[in-house]
Amino acid sequence: MPDPVPPRNSAMAVAASALKAQQSRMRVIAENIANAQSTAEVAGGEPYRRQIPVFQAREIDGATGVTLAQVRPDASPFRSEYDPSHPAANAEGYVMRPNVDTLVEAMDMREAQRAYEANLNVIETARTMETRTLDLLKR
Repeated sequence: MPDPVPPRNSAMAVAASALKAQQSRMRVIAENIANAQSTAEVAGGEPYRRQIPVFQAREIDGATGVTLAQVRPDASPFRSEYDPSHPAANAEGYVMRPNVDTLVEAMDMREAQRAYEANLNVIETARTMETRTLDLLKR
């Protein structure tokens, strides 16, 4: 009779899925920050629109993990500023600016970093527990 296949560590798999999701979230936030001051390419056109990551639960080894399901545009209105000399100004002299608030993005980035660090701690704790369990079984 063949040896049964040992179950994978679902805690590590769930934490790894969260690491990947938070990494994707940080990439989206970085793109938002990079485009926070951009303007439209043509006069009267729309500037960069803030992107929002959307997560979805998924099953991993009998547990519930997470994945980045989509990145959707933020429907909030653009900011406008009066600058008739700007090349992207409309007929009234207003320039549309992205709907990105860098303070909000910085706070979101910090939250994503903390979630990433927490999931790294989960993986490290699971590894330590596995190692201790193996040490006990060797005795």
